[in-house]
Amino acid sequence: MDKNQIIGISLISVLMLGYFGFMSTQKPETPIAPKNAITQTVADTIKKISIATDTALKAQKLREYGDFAQAMLGEEKDVVLENKDVVVTLSTHGGTIKSVLLKNYFTWDKKQLYLFHPENNQLSLIINTNKKPVNLYALYYAAYETAVGDTKTVTFKTDAGDGKTISHTYTLGAEGFAIEYKVQATGFGSELPNLPLTLDWREQVERIEYDSEQARVKTTVNYMQQEDGFDHLSEATKDIEEETITNVNWISLKQKFFNSGFIVREGKTIPSASIKSYPMYNDVPNAPINSERFIKALEAQVQIPLEGVITGTASYAFYFGPNDFKICKAVTEGYQKNVYLGWPLISWINRFVVIPVFDTLKGVFSSFGLIIFILVLLIKAILLPLSYKSYVSMAKMKALKPELDELKAKHPDDQQAIQMEQMQVYKQFGINPLSGCIPVLLQMPILLAMFNFFPNAIDLRGESLWWATDLSSYDEFAKLPFTIPFYGSHVSMFTLLMTVSTLAYTWVNNQVSTVTGPMKYMSYLMPLVFLFVLNSFPAGLSFYYFVSNIITIAQQLIIRRFVNEGDLRLQLEAKRDKHLSGDTTGGAPKKNRFMARMEEAMKQKEQQQQFNKNTKKK
Repeated sequence: MDKNQIIGISLISVLMLGYFGFMSTQKPETPIAPKNAITQTVADTIKKISIATDTALKAQKLREYGDFAQAMLGEEKDVVLENKDVVVTLSTHGGTIKSVLLKNYFTWDKKQLYLFHPENNQLSLIINTNKKPVNLYALYYAAYETAVGDTKTVTFKTDAGDGKTISHTYTLGAEGFAIEYKVQATGFGSELPNLPLTLDWREQVERIEYDSEQARVKTTVNYMQQEDGFDHLSEATKDIEEETITNVNWISLKQKFFNSGFIVREGKTIPSASIKSYPMYNDVPNAPINSERFIKALEAQVQIPLEGVITGTASYAFYFGPNDFKICKAVTEGYQKNVYLGWPLISWINRFVVIPVFDTLKGVFSSFGLIIFILVLLIKAILLPLSYKSYVSMAKMKALKPELDELKAKHPDDQQAIQMEQMQVYKQFGINPLSGCIPVLLQMPILLAMFNFFPNAIDLRGESLWWATDLSSYDEFAKLPFTIPFYGSHVSMFTLLMTVSTLAYTWVNNQVSTVTGPMKYMSYLMPLVFLFVLNSFPAGLSFYYFVSNIITIAQQLIIRRFVNEGDLRLQLEAKRDKHLSGDTTGGAPKKNRFMARMEEAMKQKEQQQQFNKNTKKK
């Protein structure tokens, strides 16, 4: 190859390399798709993914929940039942109660009172299946509303396929706080094992009263058993309280003035239930007490027999309302025991005397201060004969003071001898030393009845009197910058007035009493003790005791004008003379069985002491 050929081939090679290198840097033009085509492609892709996801979700739910799978998805809507007392909001998501508003009651700070709402109540109804337990209150339902007169009914129904349905029916009358409830499962067979359903109710009790501490110690779980009757979990404890109970007629999550209850209808019972209570501290159980919103947590897990659900005979009721004796009594047997009225005797006095009189006065007068004043007048009028007898007895004892002082001077160091001779003196003058005590003891049940009535009287809730804004709580006349042990950090003026009036009554009473020495001064100490005890009690109770003391003092002063101590002395001397002369006619003292027993007991004691002395000498 010659030189020219080599040069030519080299140039051609360079040119070709340059051409191919240039062409490799150029991108080919591609056609641009229209914008609408891109959007449609994205939408189709999302739709395919959504369909695939939904299909997978349905398949998963079908595997887990079986017949209930198709009821796990739906749309939530609210349905409202309302009468003159409550507004009950129900939901298609769960076919259950969503909230309950009490129309005629408010919280201590004048807000609407919801006794049940999603933030403080969790309600579930668990049914067992061959696949896994299902919460019937988590399904979606269709709602059907009907009405017969003023009674309204809502039925929630869901279709589980193949003729299988679950339904919940709620009925509310024209008035009242009870909601009738029925649950039914139809068309099911072996896919439901013969195990009871579990109604799980958990409530975080909110502070709705001014005195949150008193509200806390009055909050508990009450229940009525078929055989064992009424009982409850401990109220005042700060520990966890829990118990398993059987054959239960009703369970109540009870607060100070309100309660939420689950009641069995048609004479049946709950076969088994677990109940629990514990204080709420900063929204966390078992932490130091400083919660401002929640005061306690209450729980109830109730077993509902499957047979009644299958046959449609599972009939129950929910109650959301006040602890009012008459209202609760109409709910079901024994439900009025949610209102504590004291021990049996005290409870009877409140039930058959105090409450009817109080309700009658409430229907006539609007001022609760006036109602309490009239109530005191009526009670004092009824007890006047006993008060008069007690005063006369004390006046007779005082008339014998010269003889009693003489005995003390005669036997300064022998209390046994003084007592023996006192009994002889009483016998001579025809006096029963207990005649002054018995009238006082007979008045004690009335006093204790008031002590149990006023703290539990919901009628006083939110009612004001003078400086007291709520007669069902203490009247905070002044707030202290510190806390006094056993007293508190506030000053209750009604309690102060009650204490001063009690001291005044004690002084008036001691003018007639023969009590001397330390016992006399002890009588002035008791009112001071009650100053501490009653400082945090309801203002209505302190006001009642204050008015009662004032009227009692006036009563004593009036009785004193009609009882002449000089004439009493002459009457006693006449009885003594007849006794000493052996005259058993007319004014001779009657034999007293108690006095005879006292004399016999004292004689036996004296003989025993003499025997001990003789034995010691030997």
